[in-house]
Amino acid sequence: MKEALLYKKLSENKVRCDLCNHHCVIREGERGKCGVRENRKGTLYTLVYGKAIANHIDPIEKKPFFHFLPGSLSYSIATVGCNFTCLHCQNAEISQYPQEHNGEIIGFDLPPEQIVKEAKENGCMSISYTYTEPTIFFEYALDTMKLAKKEGMKNNFVTNGFMSKEAIDMMQPYLDAANIDLKSYSEKFYHTICGGRLKPVLENIEYMKKKDIWVEVTTLVIPDVNDDPMQIISIAQFIKDIDPGIPWHISRFFPAYRLQEIFPTPVKTLINIRQIGLQVGLKYVYLGNVPGEGDGENTYCPNCHKLLIKRTGFSVLENHIKDGRCNFCGAEIDIVEK
Repeated sequence: MKEALLYKKLSENKVRCDLCNHHCVIREGERGKCGVRENRKGTLYTLVYGKAIANHIDPIEKKPFFHFLPGSLSYSIATVGCNFTCLHCQNAEISQYPQEHNGEIIGFDLPPEQIVKEAKENGCMSISYTYTEPTIFFEYALDTMKLAKKEGMKNNFVTNGFMSKEAIDMMQPYLDAANIDLKSYSEKFYHTICGGRLKPVLENIEYMKKKDIWVEVTTLVIPDVNDDPMQIISIAQFIKDIDPGIPWHISRFFPAYRLQEIFPTPVKTLINIRQIGLQVGLKYVYLGNVPGEGDGENTYCPNCHKLLIKRTGFSVLENHIKDGRCNFCGAEIDIVEK
């Protein structure tokens, strides 16, 4: 156990956790919604510090990041727990583990020093805090990020974007990039499907961009649930209003967790949504979970429209960007190169 950051002690041994926008008020002996932060005699503790449930070496494109260190490897880690309860979670067996197993915390010892050591030994250029919601293992991630920075590595969050602004401020010196799930443009969807709220996610996408954190956005398209054209247009317009150079990943849904009865997203739907994003004015719109489908994985110059990065699955086959510019016409490309 380790004492948590970002909480306030209240009367009667209660505490208020300010790590995310739930701002849970937690009685003595109880936990917050994430299931991994517990009040013990008026002190809030994180129960997952140094306790990894998954560690893998992935292509950065798998996160997905297409404009952040393309073609590089990233050391990926997670713990159990999540501050959302998404009915379609593809990693529910670990994200919802404490809630579904009487509060049990499982994992293996993997201290920050070991993470950074293994990342360096395996040629990783970054560390990804991913698989579950990294905000809930904030202290663990933060200590790892600090060590990674000293070793010249980048740090990225793959996140639902529901953390507090105080959390963003605290990790901003060490966090280089975030892929944020914008799951829908409906408060009702966030409430009924995810157990969260939309507004803080929208605010945090804009806030991270202002903080000079590289931002990419992902939307998982669920048939007849969040694929209404007006919602899609609203998402695309929201992203464009912040910065048309923010990459938008549109991912195919497959039955998972408690949404087993819904069929996979038709590929045609994804192609149509990609066209909507481009027509709204986004420079880079990608298809996810459909490897090899047309142009949906490739990066094209928004000026001369020539192929800049050719991808298949999570592999980069060609890259015609140098020093942040198109090799053909010299136009500036929104990208963080390795």
